[in-house]
Amino acid sequence: MKKTSRATRKEAHRRQQRIRSIVFTVIVVAVLGLAGYYLKSAFFRPPPAPMAGNVIDIAAGMDGFDKNEIHVKVGVPVTVRLTSLDNEHHTDGGGKHQWAVNELGANVIAQPESSNYVTFIPEKTGTYTFYCDICCGGRANPMMNGQFIVER
Repeated sequence: MKKTSRATRKEAHRRQQRIRSIVFTVIVVAVLGLAGYYLKSAFFRPPPAPMAGNVIDIAAGMDGFDKNEIHVKVGVPVTVRLTSLDNEHHTDGGGKHQWAVNELGANVIAQPESSNYVTFIPEKTGTYTFYCDICCGGRANPMMNGQFIVER
């Protein structure tokens, strides 16, 4: 009888170990899957929706605009889609960025990690300065401004 009860206890112990191993594996797989999901959404953002017409995509981050010179045609509608690459935890500007050209009345602000756009028609040829005046030293920062050139 002692052998049977000892064997029964060993079998019960093995069964308990198997159950613990299975539970541990399920928890690890769930945690890794959730981490993978959040990492994927953090590093692989979907591209902005396509827009019709002359669309100029500009990305802005704490290191400046990704374009410092833009050429367009006079009298042709232009849509500038500004994307802020920064998140709301940035202390300077809270992750918002601006793209503005005073002489053309164009001004758009993108919220943290999102896009916004402005559509306008440049009526006069010339070279104008675009800038962000929300963060990063504003207009005085050479990385937060550029040339918007309207040609014939």
